[in-house]
Amino acid sequence: MRLLVMASLLGATALPALAQEVNLYSHRQPELLKPLTDAFTEATGITVNTAFVDKGMVERLQAEGDRSPADLIMTVDAARLGEVEAAGVTQPIEDPALDIIPENLRDKDRQWFGLTTRARIIYASKDRVADGEVTTYEDLADPKWKGRICTRPFADDYNVALTAAYLAHHGEEATRQWLEGVKANLAKRPEGNDRGQVKSIWAGECDISLGNTYYMGQMLKDPEQKQWADSVRIVFPTFENGGTHVNVSGVAMTKAAPNKEAALKLVEFLVSDEAQKIYAETNYEFPVSDDVERSDLVKSWGQFTPDSLSLSEISDLRPKALDLIEEVNFDG
Repeated sequence: MRLLVMASLLGATALPALAQEVNLYSHRQPELLKPLTDAFTEATGITVNTAFVDKGMVERLQAEGDRSPADLIMTVDAARLGEVEAAGVTQPIEDPALDIIPENLRDKDRQWFGLTTRARIIYASKDRVADGEVTTYEDLADPKWKGRICTRPFADDYNVALTAAYLAHHGEEATRQWLEGVKANLAKRPEGNDRGQVKSIWAGECDISLGNTYYMGQMLKDPEQKQWADSVRIVFPTFENGGTHVNVSGVAMTKAAPNKEAALKLVEFLVSDEAQKIYAETNYEFPVSDDVERSDLVKSWGQFTPDSLSLSEISDLRPKALDLIEEVNFDG
């Protein structure tokens, strides 16, 4: 387990639990959260102590039990949020301020809440893929793409969630066939991350790849990766009977939560217009609040219709989706 601890943390095994502090365990890199936590501290005087927990979040919280110093958990992917809920280490948040979050982007029992969304899109070569040549997730299994698709491993969270959404739309047998079809179209064995797949398109190794929208913003501001980003365009595919698959970064309150009142203030801040604007401008994500505009860069990527599937349902289907991915040996 790797821990990178920010703020006034004195060690890797414990976080201070003092008045007017919030202790946060995060799967997200602390530098992505710093603009938000700094703004919250400036507005409220409440210090946020952030521990980056890369792996073993559930196991750590279970081991700490009622003695856990963590007030909140922040993570990406609805499946990870569902995992901490299923482990019994969270508590519901009954706060009307959170009702601005659409129902399909929060847990039905209010155990976790989406804070931002990102679309699972297709990066397509500007030179080798015509406009309108790929429009749906189902298209990815079409034999015309044989030897033309790159992807990170499908056992990774983002692709497991996409597979779970496909499963919700089409059922088990159709999902198995889709996975087999996409695998047959791969240009190379799944590896790396989403940005690495765009690099492969730039290098001519494949023509299309799956990725999250915000990676485009991250690549464009990196001098080395900008040329990768400039070689592709974003396509917002849909399910044949639905919209574009979206996932969330989200938050949950731990069952122990020694600083519950201060933690609730932080959650309320994270869904405020101020915080949502910070997300939109610095992380290239989509605000969950319809009252907050996307950044100019994100708006330039185009409009799309998000799929209406409940992320709770997608989270529940994650184990079966992973079984199917392993059954077809997608990453083998």
